[in-house]
Amino acid sequence: MEDKILAVLLEHGRLPVPADSLGEGDDLYAAGMTSHASISVMLGLEDAFDVEFPDRMLTREVFSSIASIRAALDELATAA
Repeated sequence: MEDKILAVLLEHGRLPVPADSLGEGDDLYAAGMTSHASISVMLGLEDAFDVEFPDRMLTREVFSSIASIRAALDELATAA
C-alpha cells in the first residue's frame, strides 16, 4: 500500500522533495504540499485504490502524512 501512496504523492503532490525521502509521520504540508496539490493527491488516491473519500474525510489532517493517508485508506477498505 505504501508504494502506491508514494507513487500518487510523487505524481500529484508537487512536493519540492522526493516523497520517498519522507517518513510516515512527516507533515506533507510542512514538506511543501499545497492545499491545491492535496486535492490532486486525493483524486489520485481515489483512482489508484478505487475508493471515494466521504465528505467527513475531506480534511487537512487526513492528507497530512503518509500514515494518516494509509489510516484513511484502511478505514475505507474495512468499510467496503
